[in-house]
Amino acid sequence: MAGMFSPFRQRLRLLISRLAILLVLCLSLGLTACSTASTGITGNYVEDTVAVADSLLATIALAAEDPARGEAETQARSLSSGYVARYRPRGDVNGLASFTTMQTAINSLAGHYTNYPNRPLPDALKERLTKELNKAEISVARGA
Repeated sequence: MAGMFSPFRQRLRLLISRLAILLVLCLSLGLTACSTASTGITGNYVEDTVAVADSLLATIALAAEDPARGEAETQARSLSSGYVARYRPRGDVNGLASFTTMQTAINSLAGHYTNYPNRPLPDALKERLTKELNKAEISVARGA
């Protein structure tokens, strides 16, 4: 009699495992959609480029001893990641001068935050990033 229920148990286990996988996929899709919205990236390339550049300029302008610096750097990382993830795959955007300039600035800033997480930005890097971000804003306004 116990052997009679064996195929039933196997099918039940298979069904439960498939439901668990489906639940995980639905949750990850839902969380991904929510995280994209929380980055502040709207999908409008010009507006997003200006907003990200302004945010990064404000972050790098903070003094090393400013208590808000840590949170601002965390937000800058999140915003930068969302921006690059949104626009790098888009062929109509990723070849523009404004995007390559933004990507260069973002990579430089991310590299500093990764390699020197507790150190303030060096003045030379601040100056270069400021020039690049301003250049990207000008380029995107011209449509380049």
